[in-house]
Amino acid sequence: MCLADGAKLSDQSLVFDRALGRKRLRRALAGDYPDFLLERAADDLGDRLGAVLREFAVAADLGTALPVVAPALAGRVGRLLRMAEAEGAPADLVGDLERLPFAAGSLDLAVSLLALHGVNDLPGALIQIKRALRPDGLFMGCLLGGRSLQELRQALLEAESETMGGVSPRVAPFADLRDLGSLLQRAGFALPVVDSEIVTVRYRDAFGLFRDLRAMGWANALVARRKTPFRRETLLRAAALYAERFADPDGRLPATFEFVWVSGWAPHESQQKPLKPGSAKARLADALGVPEIKAGEKPGGEG
Repeated sequence: MCLADGAKLSDQSLVFDRALGRKRLRRALAGDYPDFLLERAADDLGDRLGAVLREFAVAADLGTALPVVAPALAGRVGRLLRMAEAEGAPADLVGDLERLPFAAGSLDLAVSLLALHGVNDLPGALIQIKRALRPDGLFMGCLLGGRSLQELRQALLEAESETMGGVSPRVAPFADLRDLGSLLQRAGFALPVVDSEIVTVRYRDAFGLFRDLRAMGWANALVARRKTPFRRETLLRAAALYAERFADPDGRLPATFEFVWVSGWAPHESQQKPLKPGSAKARLADALGVPEIKAGEKPGGEG
């Protein structure tokens, strides 16, 4: 959820029950946590940082559920601090993405994989990350975007409407790609970049997806969720609708995860600045090899 700068959180503005989310994450880490999405994100992180020709003295991994960031940063950082949001995995400290325990200007690099989509105050979290970076420090994060689990969302809504006579929120309202670019700018990042990729995971049936989501601690933690358990009838109907609407030709079911990558730099005087209007030293027409057409003129004739 996005809050305006300076807005205060209240019971009415909370989207996620963060305490419940951390409880489920602890339970997931104590079990057999499926690591395939995080491993994919960590591989992508390594590739993306490969284009950054510098090393980082102090880096922090912010809230990534498993310790997959360290291998991706091997040889690129002097010291890596890992902040977990729940006990159960190796970490230097346990903290909160909405209340970062890092001093201002203490980090050269901050990364976060598949964690920030679960905060209530994303603008505030981004502001804190920028504050923790030294000038010319880099933030790079991956979070789930709005197209994630779109098949499951449709199946659950229709199944609940049919079997329970109404609907309640079942899948989180993930951030929109365009909104994230604006949030990076509002947080004060320079040279912000936002892009996304679709990661499709295929399952034999919808129950395999249900099991993975629960095993990752991603079961419904929305404040506005229906507090009564899912009825068996509703769950079976959702699984049937999923198969009817979305099955591939071979019968397997796709589950969409949209990875949205965001990055930005803490401002520094050495960074590239946009040119002032009229300051260009070469004409665009010359670069393109075409005649220049002045205002009021028509191509191939006189104005």
